[in-house]
Amino acid sequence: MVAVLLVVLLAAGWPVRTAESTASTAAVVATTLDNGLRILLLEDRRSPIVTVQMWYRVGSRNEARGATGIAHFLEHLMFRGTARYGPGVFARLVERNGGQNNAFTSQDVTSYYVNLAAERLDLVLELEADRMQNLQIDPKIVTAEREVVIEERRTRTEDDPGGALGEEVSATAFRAHPYGQPIIGWPTDLTRITPEEIRAFYRTYYVPNNALLVMVGDFTAAEALAKVKAAFGGIPRGADPPPVLAVEPPQNSERRVTVQRPAELPIVYLGYPVPNQKSADAPALEVLSVILSGGRASRLYQDLVHERQLALEAGGDYSYFSIDPNLFWFWATPLPGQSAETLEKELLTHMERLKREPVSEVELTRAKNQIESSFVFQDDSIHRRASLLARFELIGGYALKDGYLASMRAVTAADVQRVATAYFQDDKKNVGILLPKP
Repeated sequence: MVAVLLVVLLAAGWPVRTAESTASTAAVVATTLDNGLRILLLEDRRSPIVTVQMWYRVGSRNEARGATGIAHFLEHLMFRGTARYGPGVFARLVERNGGQNNAFTSQDVTSYYVNLAAERLDLVLELEADRMQNLQIDPKIVTAEREVVIEERRTRTEDDPGGALGEEVSATAFRAHPYGQPIIGWPTDLTRITPEEIRAFYRTYYVPNNALLVMVGDFTAAEALAKVKAAFGGIPRGADPPPVLAVEPPQNSERRVTVQRPAELPIVYLGYPVPNQKSADAPALEVLSVILSGGRASRLYQDLVHERQLALEAGGDYSYFSIDPNLFWFWATPLPGQSAETLEKELLTHMERLKREPVSEVELTRAKNQIESSFVFQDDSIHRRASLLARFELIGGYALKDGYLASMRAVTAADVQRVATAYFQDDKKNVGILLPKP
């Protein structure tokens, strides 16, 4: 009954406040080892499980031209074994103990996680510490994994119309900053990268002083910290990785790219340069994103998909946790019979409406409720609790989590209108159109 009531209140746009929504990070135990490894521990005794997440501060933004995709390539190799634990042993040990493990690479970070029974915590720490310093980058393994990565690029980008178009728009929007490089890498770089380059990248970025270890679950923080120190304390500190100095120059004119790919329907992408969470405008941009594209009650879905049936799908995205300023994305896929030009005009009409008239109080309240409920419900999962702590730690400190909801609640209709006017300008627009071909 409580769940049903919450859904009704959210749909109606009524304010919803929960006890969890004001929970602080006071229970987090945070410390940094002498070798620079940052550690966040949070006891959660609801279930006898634990999540262990190792976040390295390295992603595609740290790659040099000519060596794109190396961070993601290395993520694959991190599962190919050490002298002590050979290829595939890491995953088999985790699965044999009833756990799950995986990883991802983004523009800013590479993250590895293991979720398993709390009593097997020692095993996970041993495995993670081992591959932090003893990864084997054998040329034969690199050759085999190269084919896997190239195939992954083919399925996710080259054979995926949306992925191909997004890659082209990013490359068009960013001329100086490495955010314009695809996370998976350019095809020519993937075929050329050498084991020596990967090994040098590993030694540069996979050092304790460039890593964040977050653990949430059924443990005593003091005992868990002692285990972490035993596993990682002996790993020597590395040289500080080189900083990313590139700054994207201000955009002063519209940029447009057209892509022709085998596809059944066209696709429209719009991207506008916007600041990240370091800006005072970030909360308003986050709320604006939800108003426009947050679920089936959002403006884009209601107008373009549900009511007028012009689009198969329509949405948007704002990267609040991006390390550097990024793009605010909008997209739409026209239904058969509708053109890409029509959907581009419709998306721009919504941009202009935001500038011309304030959003309604109902829309504003609904968006804030959506943000708050999504934020609070992440505490239901120890995995998501850990990930959220890591996200805030990486942008300035895990305690920033405490002020997130307050900043969202403070956003006004005037704030939303102001940021729309400031950032959704015609000369800042990056347009991508995918046109189907046989």
